Amino acid sequence: MKQRVQRSNEALVVQENRSDGNEVSVKVGMSSKVDRRQHSIDWLRVWPFISLHIACLAVFWIGWSAVAIGTAIALYVVRMFAITAFYHRYFSHKSFKTSRSLQFIFAVLGASATQRGPLWWAAHHRYHHRTSDTLEDPHTPRHGFWRSHCGWFLGRQYFRTQENLIKDFAQFPELRWLDRFDLVVPVVLGTSLWLAGEYLGHAYPDLETSGLQMFVWGYCISTVVLIHATLSINSFAHRYGSRRYKTSDDSRNNFWLALITLGEGWHNNHHHYSGSVRQGFFWWEIDISFYLLKVMQWCGLIWDLRPVPERKKWSHQQRESAGIASGELVSGELMSEEPVSGKLVSGKLASGKLVSGRLVPGEVLS
Repeated sequence: MKQRVQRSNEALVVQENRSDGNEVSVKVGMSSKVDRRQHSIDWLRVWPFISLHIACLAVFWIGWSAVAIGTAIALYVVRMFAITAFYHRYFSHKSFKTSRSLQFIFAVLGASATQRGPLWWAAHHRYHHRTSDTLEDPHTPRHGFWRSHCGWFLGRQYFRTQENLIKDFAQFPELRWLDRFDLVVPVVLGTSLWLAGEYLGHAYPDLETSGLQMFVWGYCISTVVLIHATLSINSFAHRYGSRRYKTSDDSRNNFWLALITLGEGWHNNHHHYSGSVRQGFFWWEIDISFYLLKVMQWCGLIWDLRPVPERKKWSHQQRESAGIASGELVSGELMSEEPVSGKLVSGKLASGKLVSGRLVPGEVLS
């Protein structure tokens, strides 16, 4: 990939020649102190994030108990499911439908993961798909590991919710409230765990737990592990793993990340076709979030689960058999309606759409 940097007034414009042959012009922003200030860490705002990590060290003084560790694991799984299945697959990609009440319940569970509100989370994720691994991508590893893992959301630039990208869900006042007061649910969870620990310590002393122990294990440790497991998809899943599909970004499939995130590690699959409710496209690709969503479908709680179209699922084999050169067509989620001219593929003209400067194939026309 080659880059050309130009300065226009105070704006910095970078032109990228991508591996798929398309040229992308990206306006990075102000090339002055303003830009550096936007990307710098906002220490006053992120002190809760830092304090959460420091609080985990209290484990060396308060010890452990089976009930505290069990609570930590249970809350990790429940909240990870809320993030992967609802924050990601539902709010970000609308890969299934549900009722307004269940939508709110899982929005609250997702907010308890201390990853901010559902509108902020989904809007930034949609922006990531529009700009994946370009200079505009908030958390591409091309900016460096620290920036892609957590530096991007600790600064000022991405603090606000991009409401223009999440208008479909911003119409619900309860979701807007969760987004505005995103610390309320984590505080309620932490306080509840402390009170529950105090009660168990007095009512059932054989459990050998306490309020502080339940708070440190059930909230602090569980949340820190959960946050970094989620963030690993941004940092590690764009660097380490295999690539089944020739997407225009650096996404990869990673079995180990799929295990700890309940299925999110099949990231190359996801960037190939992000509208699917299933990220493990094949039976041997473990996707626990999808399995749980299927159970919810059988119970009538969710419906209209979007599958992976067969032509998309097997497109990597079709490309090989047709002898199509790598990078000739780019798969991805439709984000724009601006038409562009197609390419000649095996004697047929493939229609396409322009998505952030790259061609996304449509139907093949005779």
